[in-house]
Amino acid sequence: MVVKSILEKMGLHPLQVDLGEIELQEKDISTIKKELKQNLQTFGFDLLDDKKTRTIERIKNLIIDLIQNKSNVLDITLSEYLSGEFNQDYSALSNLFSEVEGMTIEKYYILQKIEKVKELLVYDELTLSEIAFQLNYSSVAYLSNQFKKVTGLTPSHFKKLGTIKRNSLEDL
Repeated sequence: MVVKSILEKMGLHPLQVDLGEIELQEKDISTIKKELKQNLQTFGFDLLDDKKTRTIERIKNLIIDLIQNKSNVLDITLSEYLSGEFNQDYSALSNLFSEVEGMTIEKYYILQKIEKVKELLVYDELTLSEIAFQLNYSSVAYLSNQFKKVTGLTPSHFKKLGTIKRNSLEDL
């Protein structure tokens, strides 16, 4: 809503505003791009106008959506999923992501999954077995090992600490 409001105040006509993407009625905004970027930054947003940055953001958004909404229904690998979404070879996507982000797609995916595990542990509505199933882990032991490797804590120890150790998704 904030982004849509900014666009409308600038006299632009947004057709669609989604996470990480805007479709405008206007075809050329090159004359006001600098002003738009400044207005967006005022509210903590950024204008991503090069292809590499848009691709990276789309990969991140797909991974976040996958973890938040589709974790246990994915019946293919992450690499197959991303390759299909981009109609592109996974190695090219992986190389680009690593070059720009300084970490692999897999590492980013694991960090996102661990943040989701933390969230579910704090909510205290599901058992560790249910969390493992929901996030498509092969076993509770594998989830626990990965959790400890990333956080330095066991899931049960983390649960005792509560929200202290949670990171915002934007900080990953």
